Amino acid sequence: MDLFTRSTKTIVAMAHIGALPGSPLYDADGGMQKLIEDVASDVEKLQAGEVDAIMFGNENDRPYQLTAAPESIAAMTAVVSAIKPMLKVPFGVNFLWDPLATVAIASATGASFAREIFTGLFASDMGLWKPDAGEALRLRRNLGRNDLTLLFNINAEFASSLDSRTVAERAKSAVFSSLADVILVSGPITGQPVDAAHLSSVRAALPDTPIMANTGCNIDNVTDILSVADGCVIGTHFKVDGDTWNAVDGDRVMRFMDKVRGLRVAA
Repeated sequence: MDLFTRSTKTIVAMAHIGALPGSPLYDADGGMQKLIEDVASDVEKLQAGEVDAIMFGNENDRPYQLTAAPESIAAMTAVVSAIKPMLKVPFGVNFLWDPLATVAIASATGASFAREIFTGLFASDMGLWKPDAGEALRLRRNLGRNDLTLLFNINAEFASSLDSRTVAERAKSAVFSSLADVILVSGPITGQPVDAAHLSSVRAALPDTPIMANTGCNIDNVTDILSVADGCVIGTHFKVDGDTWNAVDGDRVMRFMDKVRGLRVAA
């Protein structure tokens, strides 16, 4: 299937990497080998459940930073590269919260897509958040990766926009001025559902652009979400007990994907 086109109903599953070297929660005893083994186990379950794509993220590098450290970039690149031979589906990356690091890691590992906060101005847990889409897209070009699909998370998690425009207006502007390939609509933090009104307004503003729900999709709300969006990114719901920091629960993945396949047939 074409991953990011209108009405594909694509399910991108998160492979959350444990805290990377240099971050406060890094498991120095387990080291890089444990990071790789844990992600490999999650990827195996996600692929057995037949998700459409997998996205690697450093969700546990808390507290988050807006500029990636060199050791973190190197470690995430190493983890993704180690897992790559076992992948049977397209993959993407997202380094929280650094667009340049994200594009660099995606380019180095041969990822098909990358997700980040590329545009906007936000008051956040990390302070003033002001990404530069121009730098990120120029890096993509300079690295020879114009084929790298960029997923623009339009309303940042853990933050509040300082832009007076509506979410829909900001999304439309990002496509026009910053060349967004796909627009993602998020809830307030990881694992919390998107605002249905935001999702619908972005859909109405961008009828020809792929739109995805970025947080909080689960087996109970996926029917409503996919009636508007072209797919979703899902991490927390696939975990044991629906806890973001737990390992992937293969049965949850299979039940969810069975429901999505039914929705696709019905459509």
